[in-house]
Amino acid sequence: MRLYRFVVVLLFAALSACGDSLRFEPLPAGTVVLAFGDSVTYGTGAGRGEDFPSRLAELTGWHVRNAGVPGETARAATARIADALAETGAAIVIVELGGNDFLQRRSAADVKEDLRTIIRSARDAGVMPVLVSVPQLSILGAVTGRLTDSPIYAELAEEERVLLVEEVFADVLSDASLRADPIHPNAQGYRVLATRIAEALERAGLLDRR
Repeated sequence: MRLYRFVVVLLFAALSACGDSLRFEPLPAGTVVLAFGDSVTYGTGAGRGEDFPSRLAELTGWHVRNAGVPGETARAATARIADALAETGAAIVIVELGGNDFLQRRSAADVKEDLRTIIRSARDAGVMPVLVSVPQLSILGAVTGRLTDSPIYAELAEEERVLLVEEVFADVLSDASLRADPIHPNAQGYRVLATRIAEALERAGLLDRR
């Protein structure tokens, strides 16, 4: 598995150098994937088995391990990423973090650097990172149902040449029928989140559902 993860990262590096569009080879069924994040990854707001990692496993045939910790910040997560990767032996890690940092009014620049640390820790471990954009804190956006991604995610994805899943989490939280509360999806919201993540992975070539 360690050799396989190393090959995945080498392939990522080669393809990243080929142009602006990141393209990959499909990962086979049974591939171990780590979902690393906060309460949204954990599944707060829905029942057991309704979280997005569980739904993503159903859609992909991958073994998606849920490493979501409610209340976790990107800053705190930097201390556990290495152990989480070592324990699971994942080929890729899907990173969904930053929302709690924004709620604590941490600067976007600091959150961005913590996410960069997590991404680089994954690469150092031979694991390919995938980044999920999180909405920027906006009371007006929450009230009007027009939340938008924080710009740090697109910036970081471009700087680090990371596959970005964007405009998904914000869309879910902008729809009252898809959320359990202002910051968490409900069961249907997690289903939509998983479906949209799977679609992004499929467009990038990581997933082949034919």
